[in-house]
Amino acid sequence: MSLAWRELVRRPGRFAVAGSALTLLVVLLLLLGGLLDGLYLGSTGAIRAQRADVFVYSATARDSIVRSRIEPDLRARIEEVDGVASTGGLGVALLGATVEGDDDVLDVAVTGYELAPEGVPEPPAPGTAYADDRLRADGVRAGDVLEVGPARVPVEVVDFVSDTSYLQQGALWVEPDTWRAIQSESRPDAAVADGVFQVVLVVAEDGVEAGELADRIDEATGGATSSLTRDEAVLSLPGIRQQNSVFTALIGVTLFVAGLVAALFFALVTLERTALYATLKALGAPSGRLALGVVFQSVVVALGAVVLGGAVTFALEQVIPDAVPVQVEPSRVVTSSVLVLVTAAVGALVSLRRIVRIDPATAIS
Repeated sequence: MSLAWRELVRRPGRFAVAGSALTLLVVLLLLLGGLLDGLYLGSTGAIRAQRADVFVYSATARDSIVRSRIEPDLRARIEEVDGVASTGGLGVALLGATVEGDDDVLDVAVTGYELAPEGVPEPPAPGTAYADDRLRADGVRAGDVLEVGPARVPVEVVDFVSDTSYLQQGALWVEPDTWRAIQSESRPDAAVADGVFQVVLVVAEDGVEAGELADRIDEATGGATSSLTRDEAVLSLPGIRQQNSVFTALIGVTLFVAGLVAALFFALVTLERTALYATLKALGAPSGRLALGVVFQSVVVALGAVVLGGAVTFALEQVIPDAVPVQVEPSRVVTSSVLVLVTAAVGALVSLRRIVRIDPATAIS
């Protein structure tokens, strides 16, 4: 181990090629992860923030909030199901909005609610809204009046909340009648009557599992509903499953390339050291210790790449336009760093077979 460390200190340039390649791969890995997190968090905040255990859609909606409609009589049947502690209505209208006196159009998700999500106060007064921080970044300030939809329905922003956006659109959290008015005036073909919501949120009684309660509700309504747990509701949002699959595959390929870089580089280094390893083995050094030195060097090089790549990624994140939803979470950095270190170590172990097969007798010749 000491020999491996001394070589790293005395000849750092020898490992510069592998370190540079791994640094670029770390940057790519973090940016891919940041883009995945940004897309996921920016699309699912309004659902993740809900305190409900079960989300109930109409059966014909195919688990789409905007296509779903729950009539009051159907909601009453849901509330009678054993295990239901309380319910709340939820509705979303995806529209454009402008700040009064400004022509710039902002994408907003007007969300009418009864049960306050985490981080969101109880429903505000009619004609007012709590706005997601995403809209603050677009220049909206508390006290501003937004003109929402083609009908330019005025809504005053009273305060801001965090991490509650929906499909990359800043949410405006309003009381149900305000949502119905905006929905009906902006989209007469999709108008909703009094008491109607798109989704009914269900809070389960203590000890009742969400999946079991969802099955009970669908059975009690005779198949008129499609009930999902919160995690299932998040994944049912348009594009979430697909983007998770695509980015996970890209991240996996990047990790594979990182392992390949470590494997090829240290395989060549081991080949160059054949005579040295033969001599050391002739002097009594076990193959395992020599292989451990190679793994140690690989992990140190990868660690340097992680630190440098993280710094480069942080700098890039500051200059990437806000329109690109890159959001590198601390958990992503930790996970990616550990995966790179493990991958580099596994890649370096490819040299183990070559080290084991070195014959000490070659040191004599």
